[in-house]
Amino acid sequence: MITRLRRTPRTTSLAVTAALTRAALTVLRSTAPGGRERWERKNYAGRTVELYAGPATALATAVGVGRVSPLAGAALVAVGACGAYDDVAGDHRRGFRAHLAALREGEVTSGAVKLVGISAAGLLAGAALKERPLDKVLAGIVIAGAAHVVNLVDVRPGRAAGAVVALAAPGLLRKGPGAAELAAVAMGAAGAVLPDDLGERVMIGDTGAHALGAALGAAVVAANGRVGLVAHAAGVVVAAVCGDRVSGLARSLG
Repeated sequence: MITRLRRTPRTTSLAVTAALTRAALTVLRSTAPGGRERWERKNYAGRTVELYAGPATALATAVGVGRVSPLAGAALVAVGACGAYDDVAGDHRRGFRAHLAALREGEVTSGAVKLVGISAAGLLAGAALKERPLDKVLAGIVIAGAAHVVNLVDVRPGRAAGAVVALAAPGLLRKGPGAAELAAVAMGAAGAVLPDDLGERVMIGDTGAHALGAALGAAVVAANGRVGLVAHAAGVVVAAVCGDRVSGLARSLG
């Protein structure tokens, strides 16, 4: 049975999600569970950046989405957890084809865990946001695909968070049940970490990128009917395939 979506003013969703993201970031930075070295990475330019923004963003988006649909919010927790696992245990392989090839040989890579886990979480969120069986499946594809696509663009400071802010902004005007509120969640969390991300002080990592993408996908799902879902599902699949090929080419060129 589908639980009726809870309606929350978009301005409240944006403000609460942004504030929660900043609060979680501050708490994680001050406590640094496991030691500060665990929360530091080198970015593309060799600068040391912090990883606190990833879990902070994932937590805030899960709470924000959960205010609209509790089951979809739970799915966002799973999406963030899959991304966090890859941030901690990720290996050198790039592209899903490489991870699936390893899986065929009996090796379970972090990418394979993400593929299965985020796909399942996307379907769960889609089932919470739509009523008809086909719409549930299409919604799951959109949400999981959006999570992957946002992660694909996270190659330079601010690109993923900036893309989410730009793509979520028009969604604030949508009229579908929960659509504007979910767009506000994605925009609020992304906007809260964007200045630090652009300043190369933090890195959202797979944890944050996947969570932001899934929240954006949920907003798209809430705003669209069958035709829109088909179009967006096709779009994210094409983007994922193209991104996988580019990733594989970059890896082969060293």
